[in-house]
Amino acid sequence: MTDHDAPDLVLRRWRAAAADPSTVLIDGFHALKHTLRFGGEVRQLLTTDRAALAELAATLAPDLAPALAVAVEVPAPALRELVGRPHPTGVAALAVRPDPERALERLRALPRRAPVVVLDNPRNLGNVGAVVRLAAGFGATGVVTTGDLDPWHPTVLRAGAGLHFATDVARLAPDGLPPGPLYVLDPDGESIHATELPDQALLVFGSERHGVGEELRSRADALLAIPMRPLVSSFNLATSVGMGLFHWQSRSRNFGGTAR
Repeated sequence: MTDHDAPDLVLRRWRAAAADPSTVLIDGFHALKHTLRFGGEVRQLLTTDRAALAELAATLAPDLAPALAVAVEVPAPALRELVGRPHPTGVAALAVRPDPERALERLRALPRRAPVVVLDNPRNLGNVGAVVRLAAGFGATGVVTTGDLDPWHPTVLRAGAGLHFATDVARLAPDGLPPGPLYVLDPDGESIHATELPDQALLVFGSERHGVGEELRSRADALLAIPMRPLVSSFNLATSVGMGLFHWQSRSRNFGGTAR
């Protein structure tokens, strides 16, 4: 595409690419930056202001300037028609979702250099995206969800800031989890401070309301609790994951990020 393509042609091309189930929406400059830096394949890139995009690139991601130079400028109403609620940076892209089978191979491979985060039947899309972001930052092997929530849902992707491409993200049944000892975070468990989490661990977290389901709870190698002030009912899911990963990181010799 070029700057001279008619707006209706640009919209038709976007819609055709978006109809492919292997593509996902990348919403905003920072999500696009992470997508590109971690090897994501971008098929379409639109912006409402190419000059503003070039300035962002020069300031925050000069290494990506050539990749961002292919962006096609469209009017703000056109971008709104395509994505509903454009990011304030006025940038949107369509990228190819990583191969799910290869992601599963990496999640199941042993030995691991970092734990896998398991979210048992999560309900909040934004929380799941925040967990993906945390997992990528801490260098976790990946994030696995059980239940019917799609961890590649557009709202999850928005909250994950493009970091789905920096770690492996998959949905699996409880009986299909990667190998490794199960450490279930549960208020009835022993303090996490007394346990050294192995790199092979599966760190299992439940929803704030219901906790971890009985199926995984009954299979746990250990129940661990994050100490909490009396009369406070729970931590936010993403906060709990962050504390669990920080506890692992603080004692692991392997911390330093995982390769994709």
